Amino acid sequence: MSERDRALSGFAEHGKTLQTRCLSPTSYGQNCPQRYPEALEGGNELLGAPLSIRDVARLIGCSPWTVRQSYLPQGLPYLRSGPHGKLVFFYDQIVRWILQHQQKGGKSK
Repeated sequence: MSERDRALSGFAEHGKTLQTRCLSPTSYGQNCPQRYPEALEGGNELLGAPLSIRDVARLIGCSPWTVRQSYLPQGLPYLRSGPHGKLVFFYDQIVRWILQHQQKGGKSK
């Protein structure tokens, strides 16, 4: 960054070129739980808290391997954060899926 650019940005007065100003760490991303995406099918119903595959395994009562190998092929809802990214689950979706599976007697569609 040139001296002119630093002066225009306001960073020159502090001497720290990488310091962010006026941004709180809670203003973006998953630090704001009230900004989770809304469920499409339920109107204004929220998806719930995001869960890791370990959290889902703990909730269901099995291992992460079982979640990946058995429940994902049966339709357990998840979001992949990238082409090879980690799996993200949402609590309310998982609970609805479990309840639907129990009503069907544990059988998939």
